[in-house]
Amino acid sequence: MKTKVKEKMLPYKILKPILGPIFRLYYNPKIIGKENIPKDGPILIVGNHKHLYDQCLAILATKRPIHYMAKKEYFDGKMAWFFKMAGCIPVDRSKKDENATKKALEVLNNGFALGLFPEGTRNKTKEFLLPFKFGTVSMAKKTNATIVPFGLTGDYKFRSKNLTIRFGKPYKITEDLETENKKLEQKVAELMKESLKNSGK
Repeated sequence: MKTKVKEKMLPYKILKPILGPIFRLYYNPKIIGKENIPKDGPILIVGNHKHLYDQCLAILATKRPIHYMAKKEYFDGKMAWFFKMAGCIPVDRSKKDENATKKALEVLNNGFALGLFPEGTRNKTKEFLLPFKFGTVSMAKKTNATIVPFGLTGDYKFRSKNLTIRFGKPYKITEDLETENKKLEQKVAELMKESLKNSGK
């Protein structure tokens, strides 16, 4: 199984050194706490979701390839090549997509990195965070994977002055899923607030 996962990430490893610097130059993101991302072992990199390019910020923060779960509609549009290149796992949100969950668990059981947005969709509301779904904590428990929370703030503008991703300390779940899900949501909110405080907003 490990061989198949690695083969799928070949385009990712080829294009990241090309597209990464272009993204950095254009958006000028601040990446804080990237040393909190473990260099090996199964990890779930998770945080809030505000923009189509959110996954790019996490990808830039680590040398490890990150398999993101993304709604299947992304694979039908003009950016389909990008999501396929990035090793994303298509998810049918109209149902309980057991096939997508199976593929995600395979990534973790192979000792690799999986990216998730627990809100389940981009937050286009005035709410600070949308309620977190249980996928992250459930998969972390099933695979004994480490969770790495992050908070995203700022604007995707040319040479942005406030676009920031802030990573928190990695941890493993030890309690029931309800408690752990609330804990994760709190950690992400705290990371977001820390960045907003430092940006003066």
